Amino acid sequence: MLDCRVLDLSDHRGQLAGGMLADLGADVVLVEPPGGSRARNVGPFVEGREGDPESSLWFWSYNRGKRSMVLDLDDPGGQESLRRLAASADVLIESDAPGAMAARGLGPDDLAAVNPALVYASITPFGQNGPKADWAATDLIVSAAGMLSNVVGDEDRAPLRIPLDQCFLHASAEAAVASLVALRERKRSGQGQHIDTSVQQAVTQATQSATLCHLYNSPELLRMSGGARLGPFRVRLRSPAADGFVSATILFGESIGPFGARLFEWMHPQGGCADSDLEIDWIHFVEGVITGRIPITEYDRIQQVAADFTATRTKAELLEASLEHRLLIVPISTVAEVVDSPQYAERDFWRDIATGGLDSVRYPGPMAQLSATPLDISTPPPSLGQHTAEVLAELDAAPVAVAPVSHELVSDELVSAAAASHRDPALPLADVKILDFMWVMAGPGSTRVLADWGATVVRVESSHKVEAARTIQPFLNDEAGAENGGLYQNMNAGKLGITIDISKPESRDLILDLVRWADVVCESFSPRALRELSLSYQDLCEVKPDIIMASSCLFGQSGPLSSLAGFGTMGASLSGFYEMTGWPDRDPAGVFGAYTDYVSPKFLSAVLLAALEHRDRTGEGQYIDMSQAEASMKFLAPAVLDYSVNERMPAKLGNDHPSMSPHGVFAATGEDRWIAVACESDEQWQALCGVIGAEGLAGLGVGERRERADEIAGLVTAWTSERDAVEAHSELQAAGVPAHAVADSAMMAADPQLAHRRHFREVAHGANGTMWVEGTRFAMSRSSDGISHGGPTYGEHTFVVLEQLLGYDADRITELAVAGVLE
Repeated sequence: MLDCRVLDLSDHRGQLAGGMLADLGADVVLVEPPGGSRARNVGPFVEGREGDPESSLWFWSYNRGKRSMVLDLDDPGGQESLRRLAASADVLIESDAPGAMAARGLGPDDLAAVNPALVYASITPFGQNGPKADWAATDLIVSAAGMLSNVVGDEDRAPLRIPLDQCFLHASAEAAVASLVALRERKRSGQGQHIDTSVQQAVTQATQSATLCHLYNSPELLRMSGGARLGPFRVRLRSPAADGFVSATILFGESIGPFGARLFEWMHPQGGCADSDLEIDWIHFVEGVITGRIPITEYDRIQQVAADFTATRTKAELLEASLEHRLLIVPISTVAEVVDSPQYAERDFWRDIATGGLDSVRYPGPMAQLSATPLDISTPPPSLGQHTAEVLAELDAAPVAVAPVSHELVSDELVSAAAASHRDPALPLADVKILDFMWVMAGPGSTRVLADWGATVVRVESSHKVEAARTIQPFLNDEAGAENGGLYQNMNAGKLGITIDISKPESRDLILDLVRWADVVCESFSPRALRELSLSYQDLCEVKPDIIMASSCLFGQSGPLSSLAGFGTMGASLSGFYEMTGWPDRDPAGVFGAYTDYVSPKFLSAVLLAALEHRDRTGEGQYIDMSQAEASMKFLAPAVLDYSVNERMPAKLGNDHPSMSPHGVFAATGEDRWIAVACESDEQWQALCGVIGAEGLAGLGVGERRERADEIAGLVTAWTSERDAVEAHSELQAAGVPAHAVADSAMMAADPQLAHRRHFREVAHGANGTMWVEGTRFAMSRSSDGISHGGPTYGEHTFVVLEQLLGYDADRITELAVAGVLE
């Protein structure tokens, strides 16, 4: 699908980015140092081959489909070879420390002189500049700095990290999307640019907008094992089953409350609840608690009644009931159960590929199913230097071809397209038009990124069926209301809003006119919902043959779980993330909230941009079937391979790490204040010893430190517990020790690095004057984002859409209003 050359210079912190582009069809050349990429030293390994650079399952997970060549970038000859490669490349991805590539003469400016059209993408913990740009960091450190750790774990213990270095995976996926945005902009300008992706900013997406609590004057979201604390409510997302655990979502309001009502109606004939429980006010329960009409203890009681019942049924029985009765109960699956699931088998998701001397290794399959350009991911990861001679031969044989550089920044064609799309023509995606029927987070999150960079996104809502994101905290001044929700604002900033009752037959012509206007139609209804309204992909193609349509739901449009109605909390549980996150001596604490809703949008954004590129080149649209669970499986890949190859299940590690020590979260002064500290090297350990006064232990190697982990944790805690977390991380970083306070939303709002990168934006809002939203997770050297207003109020842009985008006159608009189409 993609027709471009990518040079991947990253290590384990960035290789997913190149892997995504390879899956989308790019020719990705992995440039490795003579000893091999650092990723080849990251476990897990094929059992019995530990340390073998050709047996790292982490490396295999994120380098399938690439070609490997060896270059010594610290040698003048290797540097010159890279310049020659860069002269004809489209994208370069690197994850070195800020300034490290420039010190070799290979920085963005250096290579722009060789190839002005090169898109140069950098992935770093805190970004390329700012007060923390040079801070030492591991995944644990940026998890703390990005607030993710603060919402994961048991409330009576230290905050937790999610295993498998999730933070750098979030940033890698962002960098892939950013590269595609820059490539689309390059088609107009002929110029490349530097992409600066911050891991700290990327991972904030996984807090479900809890980063906004302080700015919204709303209570902090607090961690809780198996759930979360939201103001006075303790939301349990882990319940016992007869043979393990399930995730049972019991919440209230117009969107979610009916699921709870159906659960108790199913339980009642089986003796699972009292007659009086059938009278629970599932719609107005929260209002009842706030006004005092309902005691807060009633919520705990309701959840306990449900938990007592689920404990008497197996996971399989509860899943069957969930499918039959449309409940929000799913198993908390192990990796083994994920790999053996009939859902993935029926969708032919897994790919069995001969790798590293093994006849068959099971890999996660494509990030989405595409009707016109199915993704071919059958190529195994390369051995070290496997393609060096091949790539160099191509370099010698091919003339340098660089995209022409335009000095006309805004073409007449783009001005015309932008006028029809209602965006500034200088924005990278100003010519992209999207019709958005998606809701909550997984879908809207993908189109929010495209809106940030200029796409005109028309969001269709119904005021009679409240969008669930409007009912989820944080709320402005802690007051619930359809226009006060931070999650809704964050997912829909920059979009145009129109309210349509799509159940009215008269709405179909309006929707088809919007389809004619659009390049892309996105929806996240349950499978078959649009077919029943005669708005399927085939129906849309009749009026717009080259339309791109994407359907995003938990498990895709086919398979035994496709009819499962639910949220990302269920996707996280069924996908294996939940079960491995926790302390060794306790039940799984689980990832926070709707984890697959935080991961999958990045993949959908990338697929949409690649599909647009394919359509521009061929005139061919297509249908995209996005399973949020399947796309998110990329973040679980090393564990899947470990089970496939070694029949080994991931263990709950708490904050421990197999190759770093110390590696943990330690108490600081104040209530529930913590600081993350990690040592990747002996030098960092020696520096830590100097700071905390433990010079006598400075000679311990990592193996000895792991053996004496409890003793060392006590020494670190003795030092941190007498200090403010921010002061402590400043002192440790000054000594070169990776450390960061575990941030809450107040600390995030005061973070000088986030302020420098304009992470929080106060934007115009139709009802409240202004609202806070998060900014982009990446910056570009030439292009600016277009974030200027928050999520639309109900019907805020109805007349803008109908009059300016569709050209409707007053009579046509009156007809729609009289028919009840416009709400």
